[in-house]
Amino acid sequence: MGKRWRRLVACVLLTFSVEASYAHPHIWVTMKCQIVFGTDGLVTGVRHAWSFDEMSSAYIALGAEDGQKGILSREKLASLAEAQVASLKSSDYFTNATVNGLKQQFEPPADYRLESGDGVLTLHFTLPFRSPLIGRTLELEVYDPSYFVDIRLAEQAPVELVNPPNQCKFAITRQTWTQVANMITVRCP
Repeated sequence: MGKRWRRLVACVLLTFSVEASYAHPHIWVTMKCQIVFGTDGLVTGVRHAWSFDEMSSAYIALGAEDGQKGILSREKLASLAEAQVASLKSSDYFTNATVNGLKQQFEPPADYRLESGDGVLTLHFTLPFRSPLIGRTLELEVYDPSYFVDIRLAEQAPVELVNPPNQCKFAITRQTWTQVANMITVRCP
């Protein structure tokens, strides 16, 4: 029984090590998110600010500097922002929204721009909803199911409600090794 047990343990460990080699991030993002309400009190969109890690920022900006190392012109930043937003389209911007359990659709991103500071690029973009959301509970999940991009909520002020009706509240569930997605739940009366 001892040999069989050791073989079984060895097989299980080998399986987990093979699986783990496929599931590791290559890009790290620190995210801040704003849930935007219209004047009528309905949710109109989600505004993201994603700060890439230094290595990913350097890769994104590779060859785009203007004369001085690390200096990017407005034109280059605009071009890089457009490329980043276009690349996120196929993955639905790693953002999934439901209202009262029903999946919601986004329009193409608006107001996107890229900022550079302290060796880090931050991508700002707004995902407008196809129509303002009517419902009491909005659930927003932000994650990469392939785990190529590790998206974490910022430690300080990760979520903000912009122009919310009275008594709207939010709760966040941060991504962990057992919780795949960052979850933002907004409840309004």
